[in-house]
Amino acid sequence: MSRFEEMQIYAKVVETGSITRAAQVLDIAKSAVSRRLADLEARLGVQLLVRTTRKLTLTETGRSYYERCLRLLEDLAELEESVTSEHKSLSGKLKIAAPFTFGMMHLGCVFNDFMQMHPNLNFDINFNDRQVDIVQEGYDLAIRIGRLVDSTLIARPICKIHTVICASPAYLEKFGEPKTPEELTQHRVIHYSNLPNSIWRFWNSKSECIEVNVNPWLQANAGDYLRQAAVNGYGIVTQPNFILYKEIASGALKPILTDYQLVEANAYLIYPHTRHLSHRVRTFVDYVLERFKGTPYWDRPLNEFCESAGCPSPSDFKPRPEDAAPAMK
Repeated sequence: MSRFEEMQIYAKVVETGSITRAAQVLDIAKSAVSRRLADLEARLGVQLLVRTTRKLTLTETGRSYYERCLRLLEDLAELEESVTSEHKSLSGKLKIAAPFTFGMMHLGCVFNDFMQMHPNLNFDINFNDRQVDIVQEGYDLAIRIGRLVDSTLIARPICKIHTVICASPAYLEKFGEPKTPEELTQHRVIHYSNLPNSIWRFWNSKSECIEVNVNPWLQANAGDYLRQAAVNGYGIVTQPNFILYKEIASGALKPILTDYQLVEANAYLIYPHTRHLSHRVRTFVDYVLERFKGTPYWDRPLNEFCESAGCPSPSDFKPRPEDAAPAMK
């Protein structure tokens, strides 16, 4: 029996939860199913299922193997369908990991529009700032922001991510506006605690790096909360522009220290390096890249502010890939 048929039998046993029911669905003898499972475990040298008189339980390895089998079977079914009909809608499942705040603010509408275009496609989306292991955890792709360290994955740049430092007009009126990065040590600072340290980096017009070890007055691991804290006048915050852009546009937050360059990063689509990339993944990747083509809409309010204030916008500075933010999830 081929490995493909072994995977089919194993997947059906897991789905039905019973060797007997799997044999009935597949219309083969129960003894044949049991024998194929034993042969599969012997060939792999691992235990996939724990068998008792009442039920079958997946081992951790068995669950991982099942998820990968499912993806391969879905890919093969999709490949056959694409050969039969080039214009048939996408099917199967897309399992995606995305950073929480960026995902909730800017990717939800992308996912929803793509689902409307391909109603036979199922989505499994994990909005989480944890850096998932795409291969081990069975993800088709992930969106990540920051410096990439895993060279075994394919990375497609989506857009630039600029960082901006802001405070509310009320805070600046009460405490004054810092004119140099060093003055931040005299101010109430709001800090994103998922970063590895509390050092804020700036570059002046001479490309000299200025490091300020801030003493956070308030810190948290949720960008949305820090944004609202800054709007309420609790301190000075540095965050990606995609979080603060609406408040900049409305005037609820004012960019400061605009003569200095802050860290710059990229948003990437990440997926495993495989010989055969499924049609559904390839189509989704192309769709996302097209959606974010050009200047991101969240950068426009900051560019307009800088133009009216006569200060350089983030895009005017030279890129510093070596100084990109640490890899974010």
